[in-house]
Amino acid sequence: MEHCHCEKKTERSTDEKKALLNRLSRLEGQIRGIKSMVENDAYCVDILTQAAAAKQAFNSFNKELLARHMRSCVVRDIKDGRDDTVDELMDIVSKLMR
Repeated sequence: MEHCHCEKKTERSTDEKKALLNRLSRLEGQIRGIKSMVENDAYCVDILTQAAAAKQAFNSFNKELLARHMRSCVVRDIKDGRDDTVDELMDIVSKLMR
């Protein structure tokens, strides 16, 4: 069963938020570029190359966010005795590894 964490929030510093948003903006640009390539009938291999680059960029974003989550939210929750956070972490790691 999926857990709803709608009530949870993570406070981020201005610098942290800016860094994450910059990564997402670059990803958004890559996706727009791929869309344009499809619209302009670009060669399949060229589109796939760009899609692979976007996938790697998205994986890098996830890796960065996961590391920040572990260093802040997970550490805090474990210190507060919330062992369910480990289960939550394992669930998300499993999803990211698919």
